[in-house]
Amino acid sequence: MLPHLAARLFSTPLLVQRAKLDLILAVLSDRLNLAAPDVELAPPLPKASNPAAFPERSIAVIPIHGTLVKRTLGLEAASGLMSYAEIGARLEAALGDPQVAGIVLDIDSPGGETGGCFELARRVREAAAVKPIWAVANDAAFSAAYAIGCAAQRLFVTETGGVGSIGVIALHVDQSVKDTQEGLRYTAITAGARKNDYSPHAPLADAARAALQAEVDRLHALFVAHVAAMRGLDEDVVRATEAALFFGPQAVEAHLADGVAALPAVLTEFDRHLAAARRPSSPPRHAPTGKATLPRGTSTMTDSPSDAAPEPLGADAAAALVAEARREATQSAQAIVEMCLIAGVPDRAAEFIAAGRTDAEVRRALLEARAERSKESAVRSTHGPQDWGAPGADPAASPVVAAVKKLVTRE
Repeated sequence: MLPHLAARLFSTPLLVQRAKLDLILAVLSDRLNLAAPDVELAPPLPKASNPAAFPERSIAVIPIHGTLVKRTLGLEAASGLMSYAEIGARLEAALGDPQVAGIVLDIDSPGGETGGCFELARRVREAAAVKPIWAVANDAAFSAAYAIGCAAQRLFVTETGGVGSIGVIALHVDQSVKDTQEGLRYTAITAGARKNDYSPHAPLADAARAALQAEVDRLHALFVAHVAAMRGLDEDVVRATEAALFFGPQAVEAHLADGVAALPAVLTEFDRHLAAARRPSSPPRHAPTGKATLPRGTSTMTDSPSDAAPEPLGADAAAALVAEARREATQSAQAIVEMCLIAGVPDRAAEFIAAGRTDAEVRRALLEARAERSKESAVRSTHGPQDWGAPGADPAASPVVAAVKKLVTRE
């Protein structure tokens, strides 16, 4: 196990905050027989629990806590590791749960390994097209953790929290002098001039240094391009951060976050956002020709009770109300299409919409259908050569979506 840990730490590019890297080295130095950096050790982070959905509001909270790796290999409980695979599994579970309306990423991580990071980050952005996804740096979203967090539709940071560290680092340990002092001499018998690159028992060769620097630069360019695309920034602006850390309001000023807020406040605001999206889409049936009535108290939570006298609207306002209802009906139809795509039954979308089924009714129907299917067929329902809901595919190009749009816009 120790050689495996060393291989994941040294002579390989990492997306991790430097202070956290020094802490990891300090913890493992004795076991790896290395000189420890002069840092104050902290107790290991406990394994992140999986908080329940936001009570009665259908918001799934996915924790992203600790150092991020592609695979934990059973070490997470003792070392505070969390794998991209585990985060991805929780994301897929939330997407596949008809009772979940939105997802919040609760991030407190210094970053970690490069392998698997960008794949997960891209999956977060793809998933945000299916269900709304927000993120909170609570309190840290550095390096690989920021790559994931910035893929959410909105990213908040706590008042004392930080984001950034948009950079790549790789360390090589040369213990050849220590080997000599201990009377040890390692001789590598190799086939291939570069086979012994990055050996800790010899100084780093110029060719090996150049190759490692090239890989670090390549990954940095990928990181910069990813953040620029997710945050809508120019790549030069992202590169100019020089992998610095940005805290609280400073992160917002640098356009790396959308606001300063604690997790409870974000959950409350997200709940309002989801409630607004769930408003009834049909105009009042009792509105006379040329006029429309809207009950007082429907615009805000603090207005008059719902039994107050209706307020008449002019013809222009009525037309705007109908247009808004048509827009929301289209959004509802799109949501039904996306739910059917996730459930692996895209052909049923048009059937549901034509029958006038609501989002909630469709969720219940799909949930009941999923309960009847075997586990093997329910694990992942978004794969296949003609799967318009698969990662990287454009659901808008699906013939089912085109048919639905035609149906909901028909006079």
